[in-house]
Amino acid sequence: MAAVPRVALAPGYSISRLLKGGWQLAGGHGAVDVEPALADMQAFVDAGITTFDCADIYTGVEALIGRYLARLRERGGADAASEVQVHTKCVPDLGLLPHLTRRDVDAAVDRSCRRLGMEPIDLVQLHWWDYGVPHILDAVTWLDDLRRAGKVRHLGLTNFDTEHLGAIREGGVPIVSHQVQYSVLDRRPSGRMAEMCVRLGVGLLAYGALAGGFLSERWFNQPAPREPLENRSLVKYRLIIDESGGWDYFQALLAALKAVADRHSVAIGPVAIRWVLEQPGVAAVIVGARHARHLVTTLDAPSLALDAGDLARIAAVQASATGPAGEVYALERERGGRHASIMRYDLQRT
Repeated sequence: MAAVPRVALAPGYSISRLLKGGWQLAGGHGAVDVEPALADMQAFVDAGITTFDCADIYTGVEALIGRYLARLRERGGADAASEVQVHTKCVPDLGLLPHLTRRDVDAAVDRSCRRLGMEPIDLVQLHWWDYGVPHILDAVTWLDDLRRAGKVRHLGLTNFDTEHLGAIREGGVPIVSHQVQYSVLDRRPSGRMAEMCVRLGVGLLAYGALAGGFLSERWFNQPAPREPLENRSLVKYRLIIDESGGWDYFQALLAALKAVADRHSVAIGPVAIRWVLEQPGVAAVIVGARHARHLVTTLDAPSLALDAGDLARIAAVQASATGPAGEVYALERERGGRHASIMRYDLQRT
């Protein structure tokens, strides 16, 4: 098991190329037992995955990470806690967007600082539900003011399209990262988005590399799951499988991934993660794990060397994909569409 490599996301700021995701600790994937969750965080850090991803709308997750950081300080002092990087998000409710003010943004970041027990926060990423509502540039400018004031170290975006990412950077806001869904199934960030991020020096932080666990041996040579699926994550990525070509296409892709995995004596998951890490512009992959059970397997990904033959085998199947097409997060923005069915637009209020 090799060490987890690091990447400079900005001058003087490096992160691990695998991040510990927080969405699956938000309660929608089953009850969260605090002490095991804190122990799992330590297991990830001990393995070299020192960068955590969360959001102000992931119920309880910022506070949980805050408890972990407080425990680190108790045991090893401030220096121990400083070895962990925390990325969160600023996600104003859809209903608030037309009336969003500087005070709202200030209050959101202050709340995240209190929950996490840290100031400055290493990275705050803005999400914006509806491009039809103005004030996007206002919101990122207000966040940049907080960066200048020392409450935030760096700024990022999540789930923006190429046009709006470019406009924000042209507006002078120093965006250093963009969090997007990216996997062997969902290649929407490739092309224009990746090219712009490489050109601007914006690191792509990829989530969904394992498609909520679908990209694993568990689903190889298995029939499609029956509905209802057990959590929103599975619903989300089952829809991506449908967009990509359906269950038969998915099984063909799994077969290709398994053939590559068998050749390297690893599991399917590390191959899927490594494929994303190989893509232009990708700085790191977010691993959305509820626990550390699969950590040892996941740690095969950073040292895995996919050769031209491996990539060609995967690409041969991908050539028959039917989607998903279009810009990053475009399908998810179609109000009333299938992908929007899992969205929760007003989590701050509720």
